[in-house]
Amino acid sequence: MPPDLRDANSSFTPAAGLPWLTPIYDVGIRALTREVRWRGTLVAQIRPAIGDTIADIGCGTGSLLVRLGRVARGVALIGVDPDPEILERARSKADAAGLAVEWHRGFARDAAVLLKGRGVTKIVSSLVFHQVPIAEKVAGLEAMYAVLASGGEVHIADYGLQRTPLMRALFTATVKNLDGREDTEPNAQGILPELMRTAGFVGVEETLVIPTLTGSISLYRGRRSP
Repeated sequence: MPPDLRDANSSFTPAAGLPWLTPIYDVGIRALTREVRWRGTLVAQIRPAIGDTIADIGCGTGSLLVRLGRVARGVALIGVDPDPEILERARSKADAAGLAVEWHRGFARDAAVLLKGRGVTKIVSSLVFHQVPIAEKVAGLEAMYAVLASGGEVHIADYGLQRTPLMRALFTATVKNLDGREDTEPNAQGILPELMRTAGFVGVEETLVIPTLTGSISLYRGRRSP
């Protein structure tokens, strides 16, 4: 695995919010977030095709990368995540699926350095941005924009605007309590599209809203200008 760029003093929110929940992260996501629906729709939105180089920023246990690799075997796949335990789980999952994936340890803000010159055509991220502070949301999106090839696309699935009292209550009872109120509330207020546009992405749109037991998950897309 390439050397990581993670500052020794930096910290990250584990995938499931708390370190001891990491082993059951995949089970929790499947049971509580309607994973089959939103991951399947996200893959269809990404449209992986031979010749693509797709980077998953905050790749977690590698579930999305494996789905993408199975849909289009000629795709070059790259996974980036700051959590070494999660990366090992992702590596094992990809190996079991017979997929070659390039792994990097780092934060979203490191993408511009880690992936420089790689000709990344599509960047994906799922259930990451709600976990990080505003400054990291901004830095991560700016790094993603910087590394994308001209005309490249970004596709994000994450908690977005919680439009109904029920969705807000479920989001507060689960995601906010696990991942921290300060970091998650901007997502619940619908800030991601604005931050994507500020980072430089054009054609930004929310393509789908999926209600779940943990609040609503939104799918977004945008592109880098040619």
